[in-house]
Amino acid sequence: MFFTLGQTLPTHRLGHSPLGGLFQPTMIEAVRLMSRQPFTTPHSSPTHAPPVDRSLSSPDLTDPFSSPNHTYTYTTNGTDTFPAPSAYDSRRYSWIHVFPEGRVHQHPQKMMRYFKWGVARLILEPDVCPDIVPMWIEGNEQIMHESRSFPRFVPRVNKRCGIWFGDNVGGNGSTTVFAELRRKWRELVEEDERKSGGGFAMGVLSDGLKYGKEAVELREECTRQVRGAVLAVRRKRGLPDEDPKAGLVETWRLEGGDGKREGKMEDGSWVKEA
Repeated sequence: MFFTLGQTLPTHRLGHSPLGGLFQPTMIEAVRLMSRQPFTTPHSSPTHAPPVDRSLSSPDLTDPFSSPNHTYTYTTNGTDTFPAPSAYDSRRYSWIHVFPEGRVHQHPQKMMRYFKWGVARLILEPDVCPDIVPMWIEGNEQIMHESRSFPRFVPRVNKRCGIWFGDNVGGNGSTTVFAELRRKWRELVEEDERKSGGGFAMGVLSDGLKYGKEAVELREECTRQVRGAVLAVRRKRGLPDEDPKAGLVETWRLEGGDGKREGKMEDGSWVKEA
């Protein structure tokens, strides 16, 4: 109910579940939301699209008048069921709001954590390059700081909150850095299809496209460019440049010490799993 009414895609957190990560079913749904049907190609192998269970015990709901593998719901763990908004043509090329730090992070100098690689999938894999509008949000830490005392559930009043928007750095322009990254990704996909003798449905990746060295490097670079675009908005807001090491995964592995994941960290920041 929360995910459906809030128009939020259900996500498993890798720190809490082996079902998490950037290849979980919700990422497939997100990539499809930023594309348009059909999500399979004439060269897609049937083995890449598991058959739909139409029994009464199945958690999935299907349209009997659609193709055999077309469903209006999807599952994130094999037993739950969520509506699949990408099944409706009216949802093609949807807006998706992403918070790529992946958790609450309240830093005294307003520094950002590294960005998760899932944001790169949303740029590299859709059938067209999406518009990418970087945003800087500030003030939530005053309204609901993680160190707040009772009553924690009550937002603090008379606080200032602001949102700054950057220019669109994506879209179908051929001169953007993301257009070049997408071109390289397309070459990887075509090479993978030649080797395997068939393609995959939209959002579904082979092991080579998941874990191959070139694929990983493309996702890393794409994520770095997205973070740079947000930093440009942060700079426009008037904040000083942050330490270049702040964008590295290695920097934040030690922020809490002794594997601490939440609470007040050694650098003075407050972190909370979202």
